[in-house]
Formats: sequence, structure tokens, C-alpha cells
Amino acid sequence: MNHSVDWLNHWKHYPSILCGVLAGFLWLVGLMTPVAAIAAQVPSGDLSQQPAIETKVSLGNPENELKFVPDHLEFSSGKRYRLVLSNPSALKHYFTSKDFADNIWNQKVEAGKVEVKGAIHELELRPGAEAEWVFIPIKAGTYRLRCTIPGHAEAGMVGEIAVK
Repeated sequence: MNHSVDWLNHWKHYPSILCGVLAGFLWLVGLMTPVAAIAAQVPSGDLSQQPAIETKVSLGNPENELKFVPDHLEFSSGKRYRLVLSNPSALKHYFTSKDFADNIWNQKVEAGKVEVKGAIHELELRPGAEAEWVFIPIKAGTYRLRCTIPGHAEAGMVGEIAVK
């Protein structure tokens, strides 16, 4: 029995591990740069199928304070997110960040039994409403977030979205 063939057959089921081991070895012996060794280990494929990282944001609160909670959001470029927006207040609010929306791949927005696809720049949430926005940030940057209802941003309903 040829044990070297058995060993190779065992490892063929672990291509990402084998690729990482090979890349590390080539880097150690000087045949591959550290960046190329790391890149060889990064998974590729359909980013829209990766598990979504959930982030929750409240637009206002039950006391009708004009604020986003939290008011600072941080995302990583190339990761898939599910942004769960809720409005627990008695007032209508907007989640508006046009520059951010222009620099993401929007998969969908779901609210109730409706799913919207395509470019989204602003979401309106009526009192008690909830919506889920699924997207992948593409471009790093810091983007302004605000409620565009007159007087709301001026009263403090603003925030920031950072993409690293």
C-alpha cells in the first residue's frame, strides 16, 4: 500500500488548508511575498452568498428623542451586512446617507411582505415600522447620516457611517 498517495487523497478534501500551507511554505523559503501568501488564503466566490453580519439601528426612541441609536456605524468593505432599522417613536423618520448608498452594492430592502431591489438612497420608517437593508460596502470612507425631515437633523438626528 502506498501511504504517500493515501496522505495526498486525504488532503484533497481540504483545498483551502492545503493552499494556506503551500503559500506559507513558499513565503518561508522566499518564493512568495507575504502579501501574495495572504491573498492566496482569502476565499473567493459569490459575496452575495456569504452570511450577513447583523447591525441594529433605532430611528428615535419611545420618548420621541430625535437621534439614531447608535449614531456611529462601522462596516468593512467587501463584507455582507443586514442593517435592521426600527422606529420605536411616534414620529416618522428617514434614514438618509446618499453618499454611503452610492458606494455599496445593494442586495435588497425588506419591509413587511415587500422586498425592494435596486438603488436605494433613503428609507422612510413610519412609527412602529421595521425594515432590513442587505448590502455590501464597496468603497471605504466616512459618510454623513441624517434624518431629512425638516428640523430633525438640526435637533440632533445625525450620525456617521464609516467603511474601512
